[in-house]
Amino acid sequence: MYNKDLFKDKIALITGGRSGIGYGIAKQILELGGKVFIISRKEEKLIKANDELSELGECHCHPCDIRKTEDIAAVANKIKDVYGRLDILVNNAGGQFPAPAELISENGWAAVINNNLNGTFYMSQHMYKTFFKQQKGGVIVNIIANMHRGFPGMAHTGAARAAVDNLTKTLAQEWAESNVRINAIAPGTIESSGLEQYPPQIQQQFEEGKKANLMGRFGTVEDISNAVMFYASPLSSYISGTTLYVDGLEHLSANRMDLYNTLKSMM
Repeated sequence: MYNKDLFKDKIALITGGRSGIGYGIAKQILELGGKVFIISRKEEKLIKANDELSELGECHCHPCDIRKTEDIAAVANKIKDVYGRLDILVNNAGGQFPAPAELISENGWAAVINNNLNGTFYMSQHMYKTFFKQQKGGVIVNIIANMHRGFPGMAHTGAARAAVDNLTKTLAQEWAESNVRINAIAPGTIESSGLEQYPPQIQQQFEEGKKANLMGRFGTVEDISNAVMFYASPLSSYISGTTLYVDGLEHLSANRMDLYNTLKSMM
């Protein structure tokens, strides 16, 4: 789809890059000539992913909890030591769990907000101040979620992702003076390793949702990585502050109460 040298001499950092969507994004950037840093909290699995990706091109890894600014600073220093610059940041790391809003504990709420919202901001701010501002250029792509009509059954991540959607618009305007473009991608239900964490009842609900999808399928990791390649490359050089829904029309047509109703039936 894209020229094999699309990201030649470009350095990309992908958070949550050891598996799923993040791994797919790293893989495609490498295949298109870029150099990649992947970060994740689980070091052993991160190293395994790095070894696999290194067969495709120049890949580095570093353990990092995006909720901790000291970890983020260590990653920035490692990138500075190796390359001295950063061109692309993909904020993909995140985490959540299904639960009706009335049952989400204070700790559960805070953990998801801290990871999905605060971590995205901390990472963006630090990479902007360390690299993009001085370079007078850079690209940020935020991976959020389909929360266009709310997110029943996942109020915490819906709130966090909606905040990142707004943050994308705000930072795109503030940092345009430094020639930094910032966009977001809102995936629908994507068939990746992330779906395996859910209990059988919810997986069955996903299967029913797949049949109801107007395009007759769920998305693939490649569907998301293809969209990231567009936003991260010069092909979108006049686009910033936008959110692209890559969800097979889920944000317009899906029954947003399905997950919530499944959760209630399990109580």
